Amino acid sequence: MSKEGSSISFGVGLLMGVVGGVIAAVLYAPKSGEETRKDVENVITDLAQKYTPEIKEAKRQALTSIDVMRYKLEQQYNKLNDSIKAKQLAKAKEKEACDYESN
Repeated sequence: MSKEGSSISFGVGLLMGVVGGVIAAVLYAPKSGEETRKDVENVITDLAQKYTPEIKEAKRQALTSIDVMRYKLEQQYNKLNDSIKAKQLAKAKEKEACDYESN
């Protein structure tokens, strides 16, 4: 994995850890259910607004990586398919030559 990719993974992991910690802290606070739900909603909304650019960038990079991997896999598939077809054609020509010689 590239250095940039591992930095993004670390950042996403860190963000998830922070979110989990905040949610756990809010849930264990001695408040009523309604207050707790409101606090959780506020924290999630604040975090979503604060980290939206990073999340969008991580998503863009992930989709780009998927596209690159898909392209590479398609290229390998096409090479393999071409190789199989070439072998089948060579076999058919060999068989045809043998049939021709035996006649």
